[in-house]
Amino acid sequence: MNAHDYALHAEGSFALPDACFKIQALMTDESSEISDFADVISVDPSMTSRLLKIANSAIYSFPGEISTISRAITIIGTQTIYTMMLVDVAASAFKYFENQAIDLKRFWRMSVFCGLASKNLAISAGIRDIERLFVAGLLQNFGELLVAKITPEIAQRCEKYHQDCLPWQLQEQLLGYTYTDISADLLKCWQIPEKIILPIRYFNAASSIDINKDVKILNLASRLALIDSHSDSFTYENVIDESICRPLGLTVADLIQAAEFAEKEASGILSIMNPKLLSK
Repeated sequence: MNAHDYALHAEGSFALPDACFKIQALMTDESSEISDFADVISVDPSMTSRLLKIANSAIYSFPGEISTISRAITIIGTQTIYTMMLVDVAASAFKYFENQAIDLKRFWRMSVFCGLASKNLAISAGIRDIERLFVAGLLQNFGELLVAKITPEIAQRCEKYHQDCLPWQLQEQLLGYTYTDISADLLKCWQIPEKIILPIRYFNAASSIDINKDVKILNLASRLALIDSHSDSFTYENVIDESICRPLGLTVADLIQAAEFAEKEASGILSIMNPKLLSK
């Protein structure tokens, strides 16, 4: 199977909800109103509840309580609402993809940690529209879930990475491509904006190609997530390429701050997604 084959399998078995496409359409329609967005979201009580929890979580840090979907849209905007819907999709995937091929708690912690670290690093680097980087960080490794579901024996072999053979290197050896290649193809099937897909597709090659800042941010955040989940095996010295930091104006202190922020906030986001994901 190639990366696109895996993506097509998920497209048939775990499609993006119609509500996401409706929100996308409303975002491109200049005549749409807040009530139009609220009507789409409020049809699903579960999604409404989870979106309000996420809107009131520390990741958005609003001083007052957000108690209605309309207020959430007014305060944080339609792009953020769409972001949170994608978070909901990722959370729902937990039940669908639950199996023993991979360590799911590790997978989800690394995904959430990467999203949070991406957002924090983007702020430090002076990048605007940071929500897209949170989404990119959260969904960048979604391909791992597909491999675990469709070909669990390969996923189990890909789990055996170590200092001398890093995760993306082992995936290349066993699959001929990486989990992020699958993720990028899946998000393309889901009609996710290209500005989110591009850094996912290229961030593992950030040291050898120069596309944009998002690619570099996602590279650094993914490495910080690896260190967080495997602190006994990986360190800054053996996974962080400091040459990637310089064009962004980032220092080691910025990386440490991003890691500390992500570590602090990850549990809260994971508890919203699924309480089972709390432990590392």
